[in-house]
Amino acid sequence: MTDHVIIERPEAHPGVEVIRLNRPEKKNAITRAMYAAMTAALTASNTDPAVRVTVFLGSEGCFSAGNDMSDFLAFAMGGSMGSEVIDFLKALATYAKPLVSGVDGLAIGIGTTIHLHCDETIASDRSQFRTPFVDLALVPEAASSLLVPRIMGHQRAFALLAAGDVFLAPEAREAGLVRAVVAPPAVEAETLAAADRLAKKPPEALAIARKLLRGDTSEVLARIDEEAAFFAERLKSAEARAAFEAFMRRG
Repeated sequence: MTDHVIIERPEAHPGVEVIRLNRPEKKNAITRAMYAAMTAALTASNTDPAVRVTVFLGSEGCFSAGNDMSDFLAFAMGGSMGSEVIDFLKALATYAKPLVSGVDGLAIGIGTTIHLHCDETIASDRSQFRTPFVDLALVPEAASSLLVPRIMGHQRAFALLAAGDVFLAPEAREAGLVRAVVAPPAVEAETLAAADRLAKKPPEALAIARKLLRGDTSEVLARIDEEAAFFAERLKSAEARAAFEAFMRRG
């Protein structure tokens, strides 16, 4: 579907599927085609007994700079946003198997909120998590307005989602956004090692334990829809259009 997302099932890691963002020249900014490719991978592996764990990885020095801004600007100028983003978020929220992610460097916008749906996240010590939604005249997405306060409390959630503050790796670990912080060269190996440990566990028992821990997904899905309605409204606003145009000029 797109070379910007690579789907792998490494022989050295049986039971593990890797979804790798592969657009380093654009800091792994996620396009509609990339969302569609990730959704297809999640949908297929969710019912495939050969896959026990799915892993998200980015590139060296950058997990993702977030949503491709040209898509936002096109929608703000009257184009169609499509359903790819929401389809991906719902596939992520309803995935029945463990999700593990590895982050090295920038994790912006969806590059941060994707990890809220993961069960283990390994980050390098140079990683930076930031959600500049309000700076772009937008609002939180991916049910982050529900999940982040649960994970880190109101004040840190406000700092991340409303103030747009940067959370460096140690602060992200302290806040509960990531499980472990390692040196950059170790991120992928440690992430895959975590996935391997989960893949070797009894899958039915692990699935039940995970479901009990995560709870009913209906509230998460409802919040994704609620946020999406505000997000679409804000994308059409004059202040958002001005913010996107300023961002594109900075290039």
